Amino acid sequence: MTQQLAQVSVRILDKEYQVACPPDERTDLLDSAEILDDKMREIRDSGRVVGLDRIAVMAALNMANDLMHARARDQELEGDVSNRLRSISERVDSVLGGTQSLDL
Repeated sequence: MTQQLAQVSVRILDKEYQVACPPDERTDLLDSAEILDDKMREIRDSGRVVGLDRIAVMAALNMANDLMHARARDQELEGDVSNRLRSISERVDSVLGGTQSLDL
């Protein structure tokens, strides 16, 4: 079954854009547009980058860099959690193994 797309209006750097998205993703789209608008305004207001195209590219590069760092942190945390779970599992196995030995 094909899901109907909703037309959503977003405003980025004072320009209006019509974007089609599934109705259940509307809020995420609006939140994403707000984040992008904030990032582009920050870059524009710094005065170091001129032109909408260049501002958009710099914003995309900054956001992609942020995403890469977030993914790296997630992988690091996932590794930490896996190690802790393995350690807990080994301790539980050790305790249960020790208990079973005493019961025999």
